[in-house]
This record gives sequence, structure tokens and C-alpha cells, in this order.
Amino acid sequence: MITTIENSSFKSLNLHPSIQKALEETGYNQPTPIQSEAIPSLLKGRDLLGCAQTGTGKTAAFALPILHNLYINKIKIQPRHVRALILTPTRELAIQVHESFTQYGKHLRIKTAVVFGGVGQNPQIRATAQGVDVLVATPGRLLDLIGQGFIRLNQLEVFVLDEADRMLDMGFVHDIKKILKLLPAKRHNLFFSATMPPEIEKLASSILSNPVKVEVTPVSSTAELIEQSVMFVEKENKRPLLKEVLLNKDLKKVIVFTRTKHGANKVVEFLGKNNITAEAIHGNKSQSARQRALENFRNGLTRVLIATDIAARGIDVDEISHVINFDLPNVSEDYVHRIGRTARAGRSGSAISFCDAEEKAFLKDIEKLIGKSITPIENHSFHSKAVVDSRLLTKGKAKAIIEAREKPTNNFRSRNFNKKKTQPKKAE
Repeated sequence: MITTIENSSFKSLNLHPSIQKALEETGYNQPTPIQSEAIPSLLKGRDLLGCAQTGTGKTAAFALPILHNLYINKIKIQPRHVRALILTPTRELAIQVHESFTQYGKHLRIKTAVVFGGVGQNPQIRATAQGVDVLVATPGRLLDLIGQGFIRLNQLEVFVLDEADRMLDMGFVHDIKKILKLLPAKRHNLFFSATMPPEIEKLASSILSNPVKVEVTPVSSTAELIEQSVMFVEKENKRPLLKEVLLNKDLKKVIVFTRTKHGANKVVEFLGKNNITAEAIHGNKSQSARQRALENFRNGLTRVLIATDIAARGIDVDEISHVINFDLPNVSEDYVHRIGRTARAGRSGSAISFCDAEEKAFLKDIEKLIGKSITPIENHSFHSKAVVDSRLLTKGKAKAIIEAREKPTNNFRSRNFNKKKTQPKKAE
């Protein structure tokens, strides 16, 4: 565990003056704990194992020293080659990391590019044709371009694996192992993960050599900074309750989490019918639709963003006032990742969870993880004493019930036989 270095500043970290200038123009003066701890070691070329969540400043913690070292040790890039590769699990995170490198390196002669799926590959091929200093990529598209001969990694100097636990969740571990086989043995390695399950520890040990270890904001403590409450409600009353909650204008910028993509779409449809503008972001949306929804939310054109867990991972939007858990997650750590979207950079934030009878086991697990009970709110129109008094289901039984009720039935299909067939769902 690390502590904040008192009175530290970016100037004390000995970064290149052009990077310092970019930081000053951005308004960043004081590094976060992970930046203070990680940057000096990374400037020296040490491998790093970082246990850190989004919102701790980890992107700048690796972007700043990488930019510094690449610029100080400037070499001529060969066509199609890459000097530093940052591998991320989602398109949104890849775009944001690339924007950070562009922002921090704007006064340096450093060439950056980003590649991800869901869009045409030709612009990405052109962007990397003459070689790049920094490439931010998602695994699938990167392997596609490597397979076609458009990108080569045999001269790579720096490899960053970001959000490794989410990579595992999304089934990217085999792709990562394929990529690792293409990298030179001698390289600088950085590995970041919000959690460290055994599979991630094993992967980290296979990549890193005598790493510096940095751990900030353990998953159970993030929630302490956020005002949390729970509303007990019957499942069928969740949408009317959401409408009632959103009528409060104090909820200025809100992310609402649903368990499924279908559920996200239904919530957007319901809110629209009730004159509440909302957009959804999930894996079945096209890349352009996801980016448009995110930009509208970031710029304040859309007040409410409906999201699934995987789609929201990596979203870093300032001044989110509230997070609403329309469905409680069945993985306790996901609750902390969700509510961590608010209360950034010292600001206040609130998280409201809707809980029906079949989710009470998940609520108990969440309270165990964060080490406290979540405050119940009863003064709303849809408070259910029956849910409060319901017997607690086991986590496994609750998950089975939820999965069963979310699976389309034959009756559902028969009522919708005239509707256009949907494409098979893709993994997010």
C-alpha cells in the first residue's frame, strides 16, 4: 500500500520540460499517489505491477514516463513497427488512453495511433504504415492487423497490459498469449489490474521481471468516499421507480447500470416514452453509436447514460453526480467499479441501488465486501416491505433465478414472431 507523497509536484519527478508544459496547460500540478510512486521507477526502466482501478490516475502514471523515455531515446521507426504497445480490453478505453498520450505528448515529436474493432481497418492501416512510437490497441483488431502483415512487434521496447482482470473476464487471455509470443524477449513491461485473482497473478509472473509493485485504492475502500443508499422494490416497479428518482433535478449527470444489453435498451425506451432523454452504451451498439452516446453524455447533451458493466469499464467522464444500479451485479467487485464512476478528483458523489427480493443475496455480498451496511431509503412511492422481509436467497440460487427470468421464453418468441430477427449477440 502506498501513501501520498506530501507537497510533491510533477516538477519533482524530472519529466521532460515539454511534458511538464503539457501538464501545466492541462491544469495538472500535483501527481496522484500511483503517479508519485510509479513514475520514478518507470523512468529507470523497472518493470511494474500495478493494482489500481480506473480513476486513480494510472493512465498518466504509465503514459508520462513512456513518453519521456521514448523521446529521450529517440530512434528512427521502421515502417509498420511499434516502439510501445498499450493493450486494453475495450474500444472506449483504447480511445481514452490514446487521447491521453496525444494530450501529454503534444509538444513532443512522438507519433501515436490507436486500433480497435467495430470500424473499418483502412484508416488504422494508414495511421501505422510508417511505424509509430506508441500504439494503443484492443487484442482482436491488433491480431488481425498483425496477421495481415500491417503491424510488426519484433522491435517493441515497451509493453503495457491494462485492466488485465477485465481481459480475463472478456476471454482475451488466449489472444494476449498469442501477442506475447510475438514480442522481443528484452523489453520494458507494465501490468495493471484492479483485482489480482490467481489467474492474473500467474499471467503477471510470466510477463514481469523483478517488478516494482504499486497498490492503490483497494477495491473495498473506494466505496467509502461515496454516499450510498438502497431502495427495496418489486422487480416490475423498477422502471417507474427510476422515473421517479430521475425527476429530481439534483441528479445532473447519471449513469444507470443494467445487467444485460436487452435490459439497457428497454430502460432507454421506457425513459424516452416519459420524456427523459437517455442513451445506451453496450457491446451490441456500433462503435460510432457508442462514441456518439459517450460524447453526448460527456458534453451534457444527454443527462442519463444506460450502460452494462463491460461497456462502461474504462469510461472516465468528469462530474458524474450519481450512479444508479438498476440491477445489482452478481459480482461484488463490479459494484465498486460501477459506483467508482462518481466522486472523482475529490468531488462528492452518490450511488443508489434498486434491490428486489431475488437480489438480496447480492446486496449482502456487496455489504460484506465494502465493510458496511448500505443505507435503505423508504420514502419513495414503490417501497416494498415484502422485499425487505423476504428470506435471503443463496447467491447461487439468486443468480439462477435471474438468469432464468432473463432468458426469452417460447411465449415471448410467439408474441414477437413478426419482428425482425436480431443478429446473434457478440461478446462485449
